Amino acid sequence: MSSIIVNPKNYTGHELDTIFFRPLLSGPSAESLGIRILYNMPMPTVVQIWDRQGNVLSPFDQASGWNGGVKSTHYQKTIPMSRVKAENAFSASDYFSTIFELITNRSDVNMEDLSGTELEAAETELFRRSIADSIRMNLWLGDKGGALNTGYTSFDGLLKIVQERVVSGAIANSMTDVSEQLTDYTITELFSKIVNEASPRLKGMYDEGQVAFFVSPSIYNRYEAYLDNSFGAAAYQDTQDGRKQLMYHGFPVIPINLEPAIGNSSLSNEFIIFTDRRNLVMAVNTADSPGSEVRMWYNPDEMENRQRAVFAIGCEILDEELVTAYINVE
Repeated sequence: MSSIIVNPKNYTGHELDTIFFRPLLSGPSAESLGIRILYNMPMPTVVQIWDRQGNVLSPFDQASGWNGGVKSTHYQKTIPMSRVKAENAFSASDYFSTIFELITNRSDVNMEDLSGTELEAAETELFRRSIADSIRMNLWLGDKGGALNTGYTSFDGLLKIVQERVVSGAIANSMTDVSEQLTDYTITELFSKIVNEASPRLKGMYDEGQVAFFVSPSIYNRYEAYLDNSFGAAAYQDTQDGRKQLMYHGFPVIPINLEPAIGNSSLSNEFIIFTDRRNLVMAVNTADSPGSEVRMWYNPDEMENRQRAVFAIGCEILDEELVTAYINVE
């Protein structure tokens, strides 16, 4: 067994894509982030947006000629990308016990893995989970300058972007003190106020089923407490079984749990962001970023199993008009 542990593993190119990052950025792992993910688009990553204004219909028997009217408006948004690395290390004893637990807990232990060894599959999965959790935290808490004391400095995250654009007025539908709002409104009244006061363009997207509330745990708990205090058979059953997904009038209420890191930072630990999921974008690139790789090896000098991944990542809000943000700003 020990001879297998020390074998180095290096994923680049096609293997880096199919074995490591694509499983990380698709399926349940991607859905748990709740936003739009762009993977391996050419760098710099530019999102094209077409916005048609006006009526495209005209009578067929109208005078001959072109009656196309106002042409479509073209916008584009460049997602800032940062080159990052993820590193992890285990002592030989910790490494073996951790990896061995992953192997024995699998129901398909005898299934062929990526390289023909159960050990490599378990090690790959362990590192993939670590990267997924770090991506989620950086996605919301990232502060490249470090002034907000979040502890996540690889790239600017969504909360910093939202807070800056609320203060600058770029996000017009906003409130800079959600705590004060909660003294004037119940949680359902506040949700209703946000839905009703959203921009006309966002209201026009309600029927597409992608608009959602992204909320802090405290907001989520307030809403769940409200539901717990409701009477009826459904409330009783929820009390027994719990709830997999909270909804408000058909809009998913998605909790963003960033504790304990957010409590030690200068970012608001109470927030409500109401927008279309596709409007919040994270881009990851392993194809056009020089030196992108995943490497796992054993360091005999330190008696450590080490893991490193190098790739490019960034996030952005595509259209501020489609965002309603209630967030505490000092």
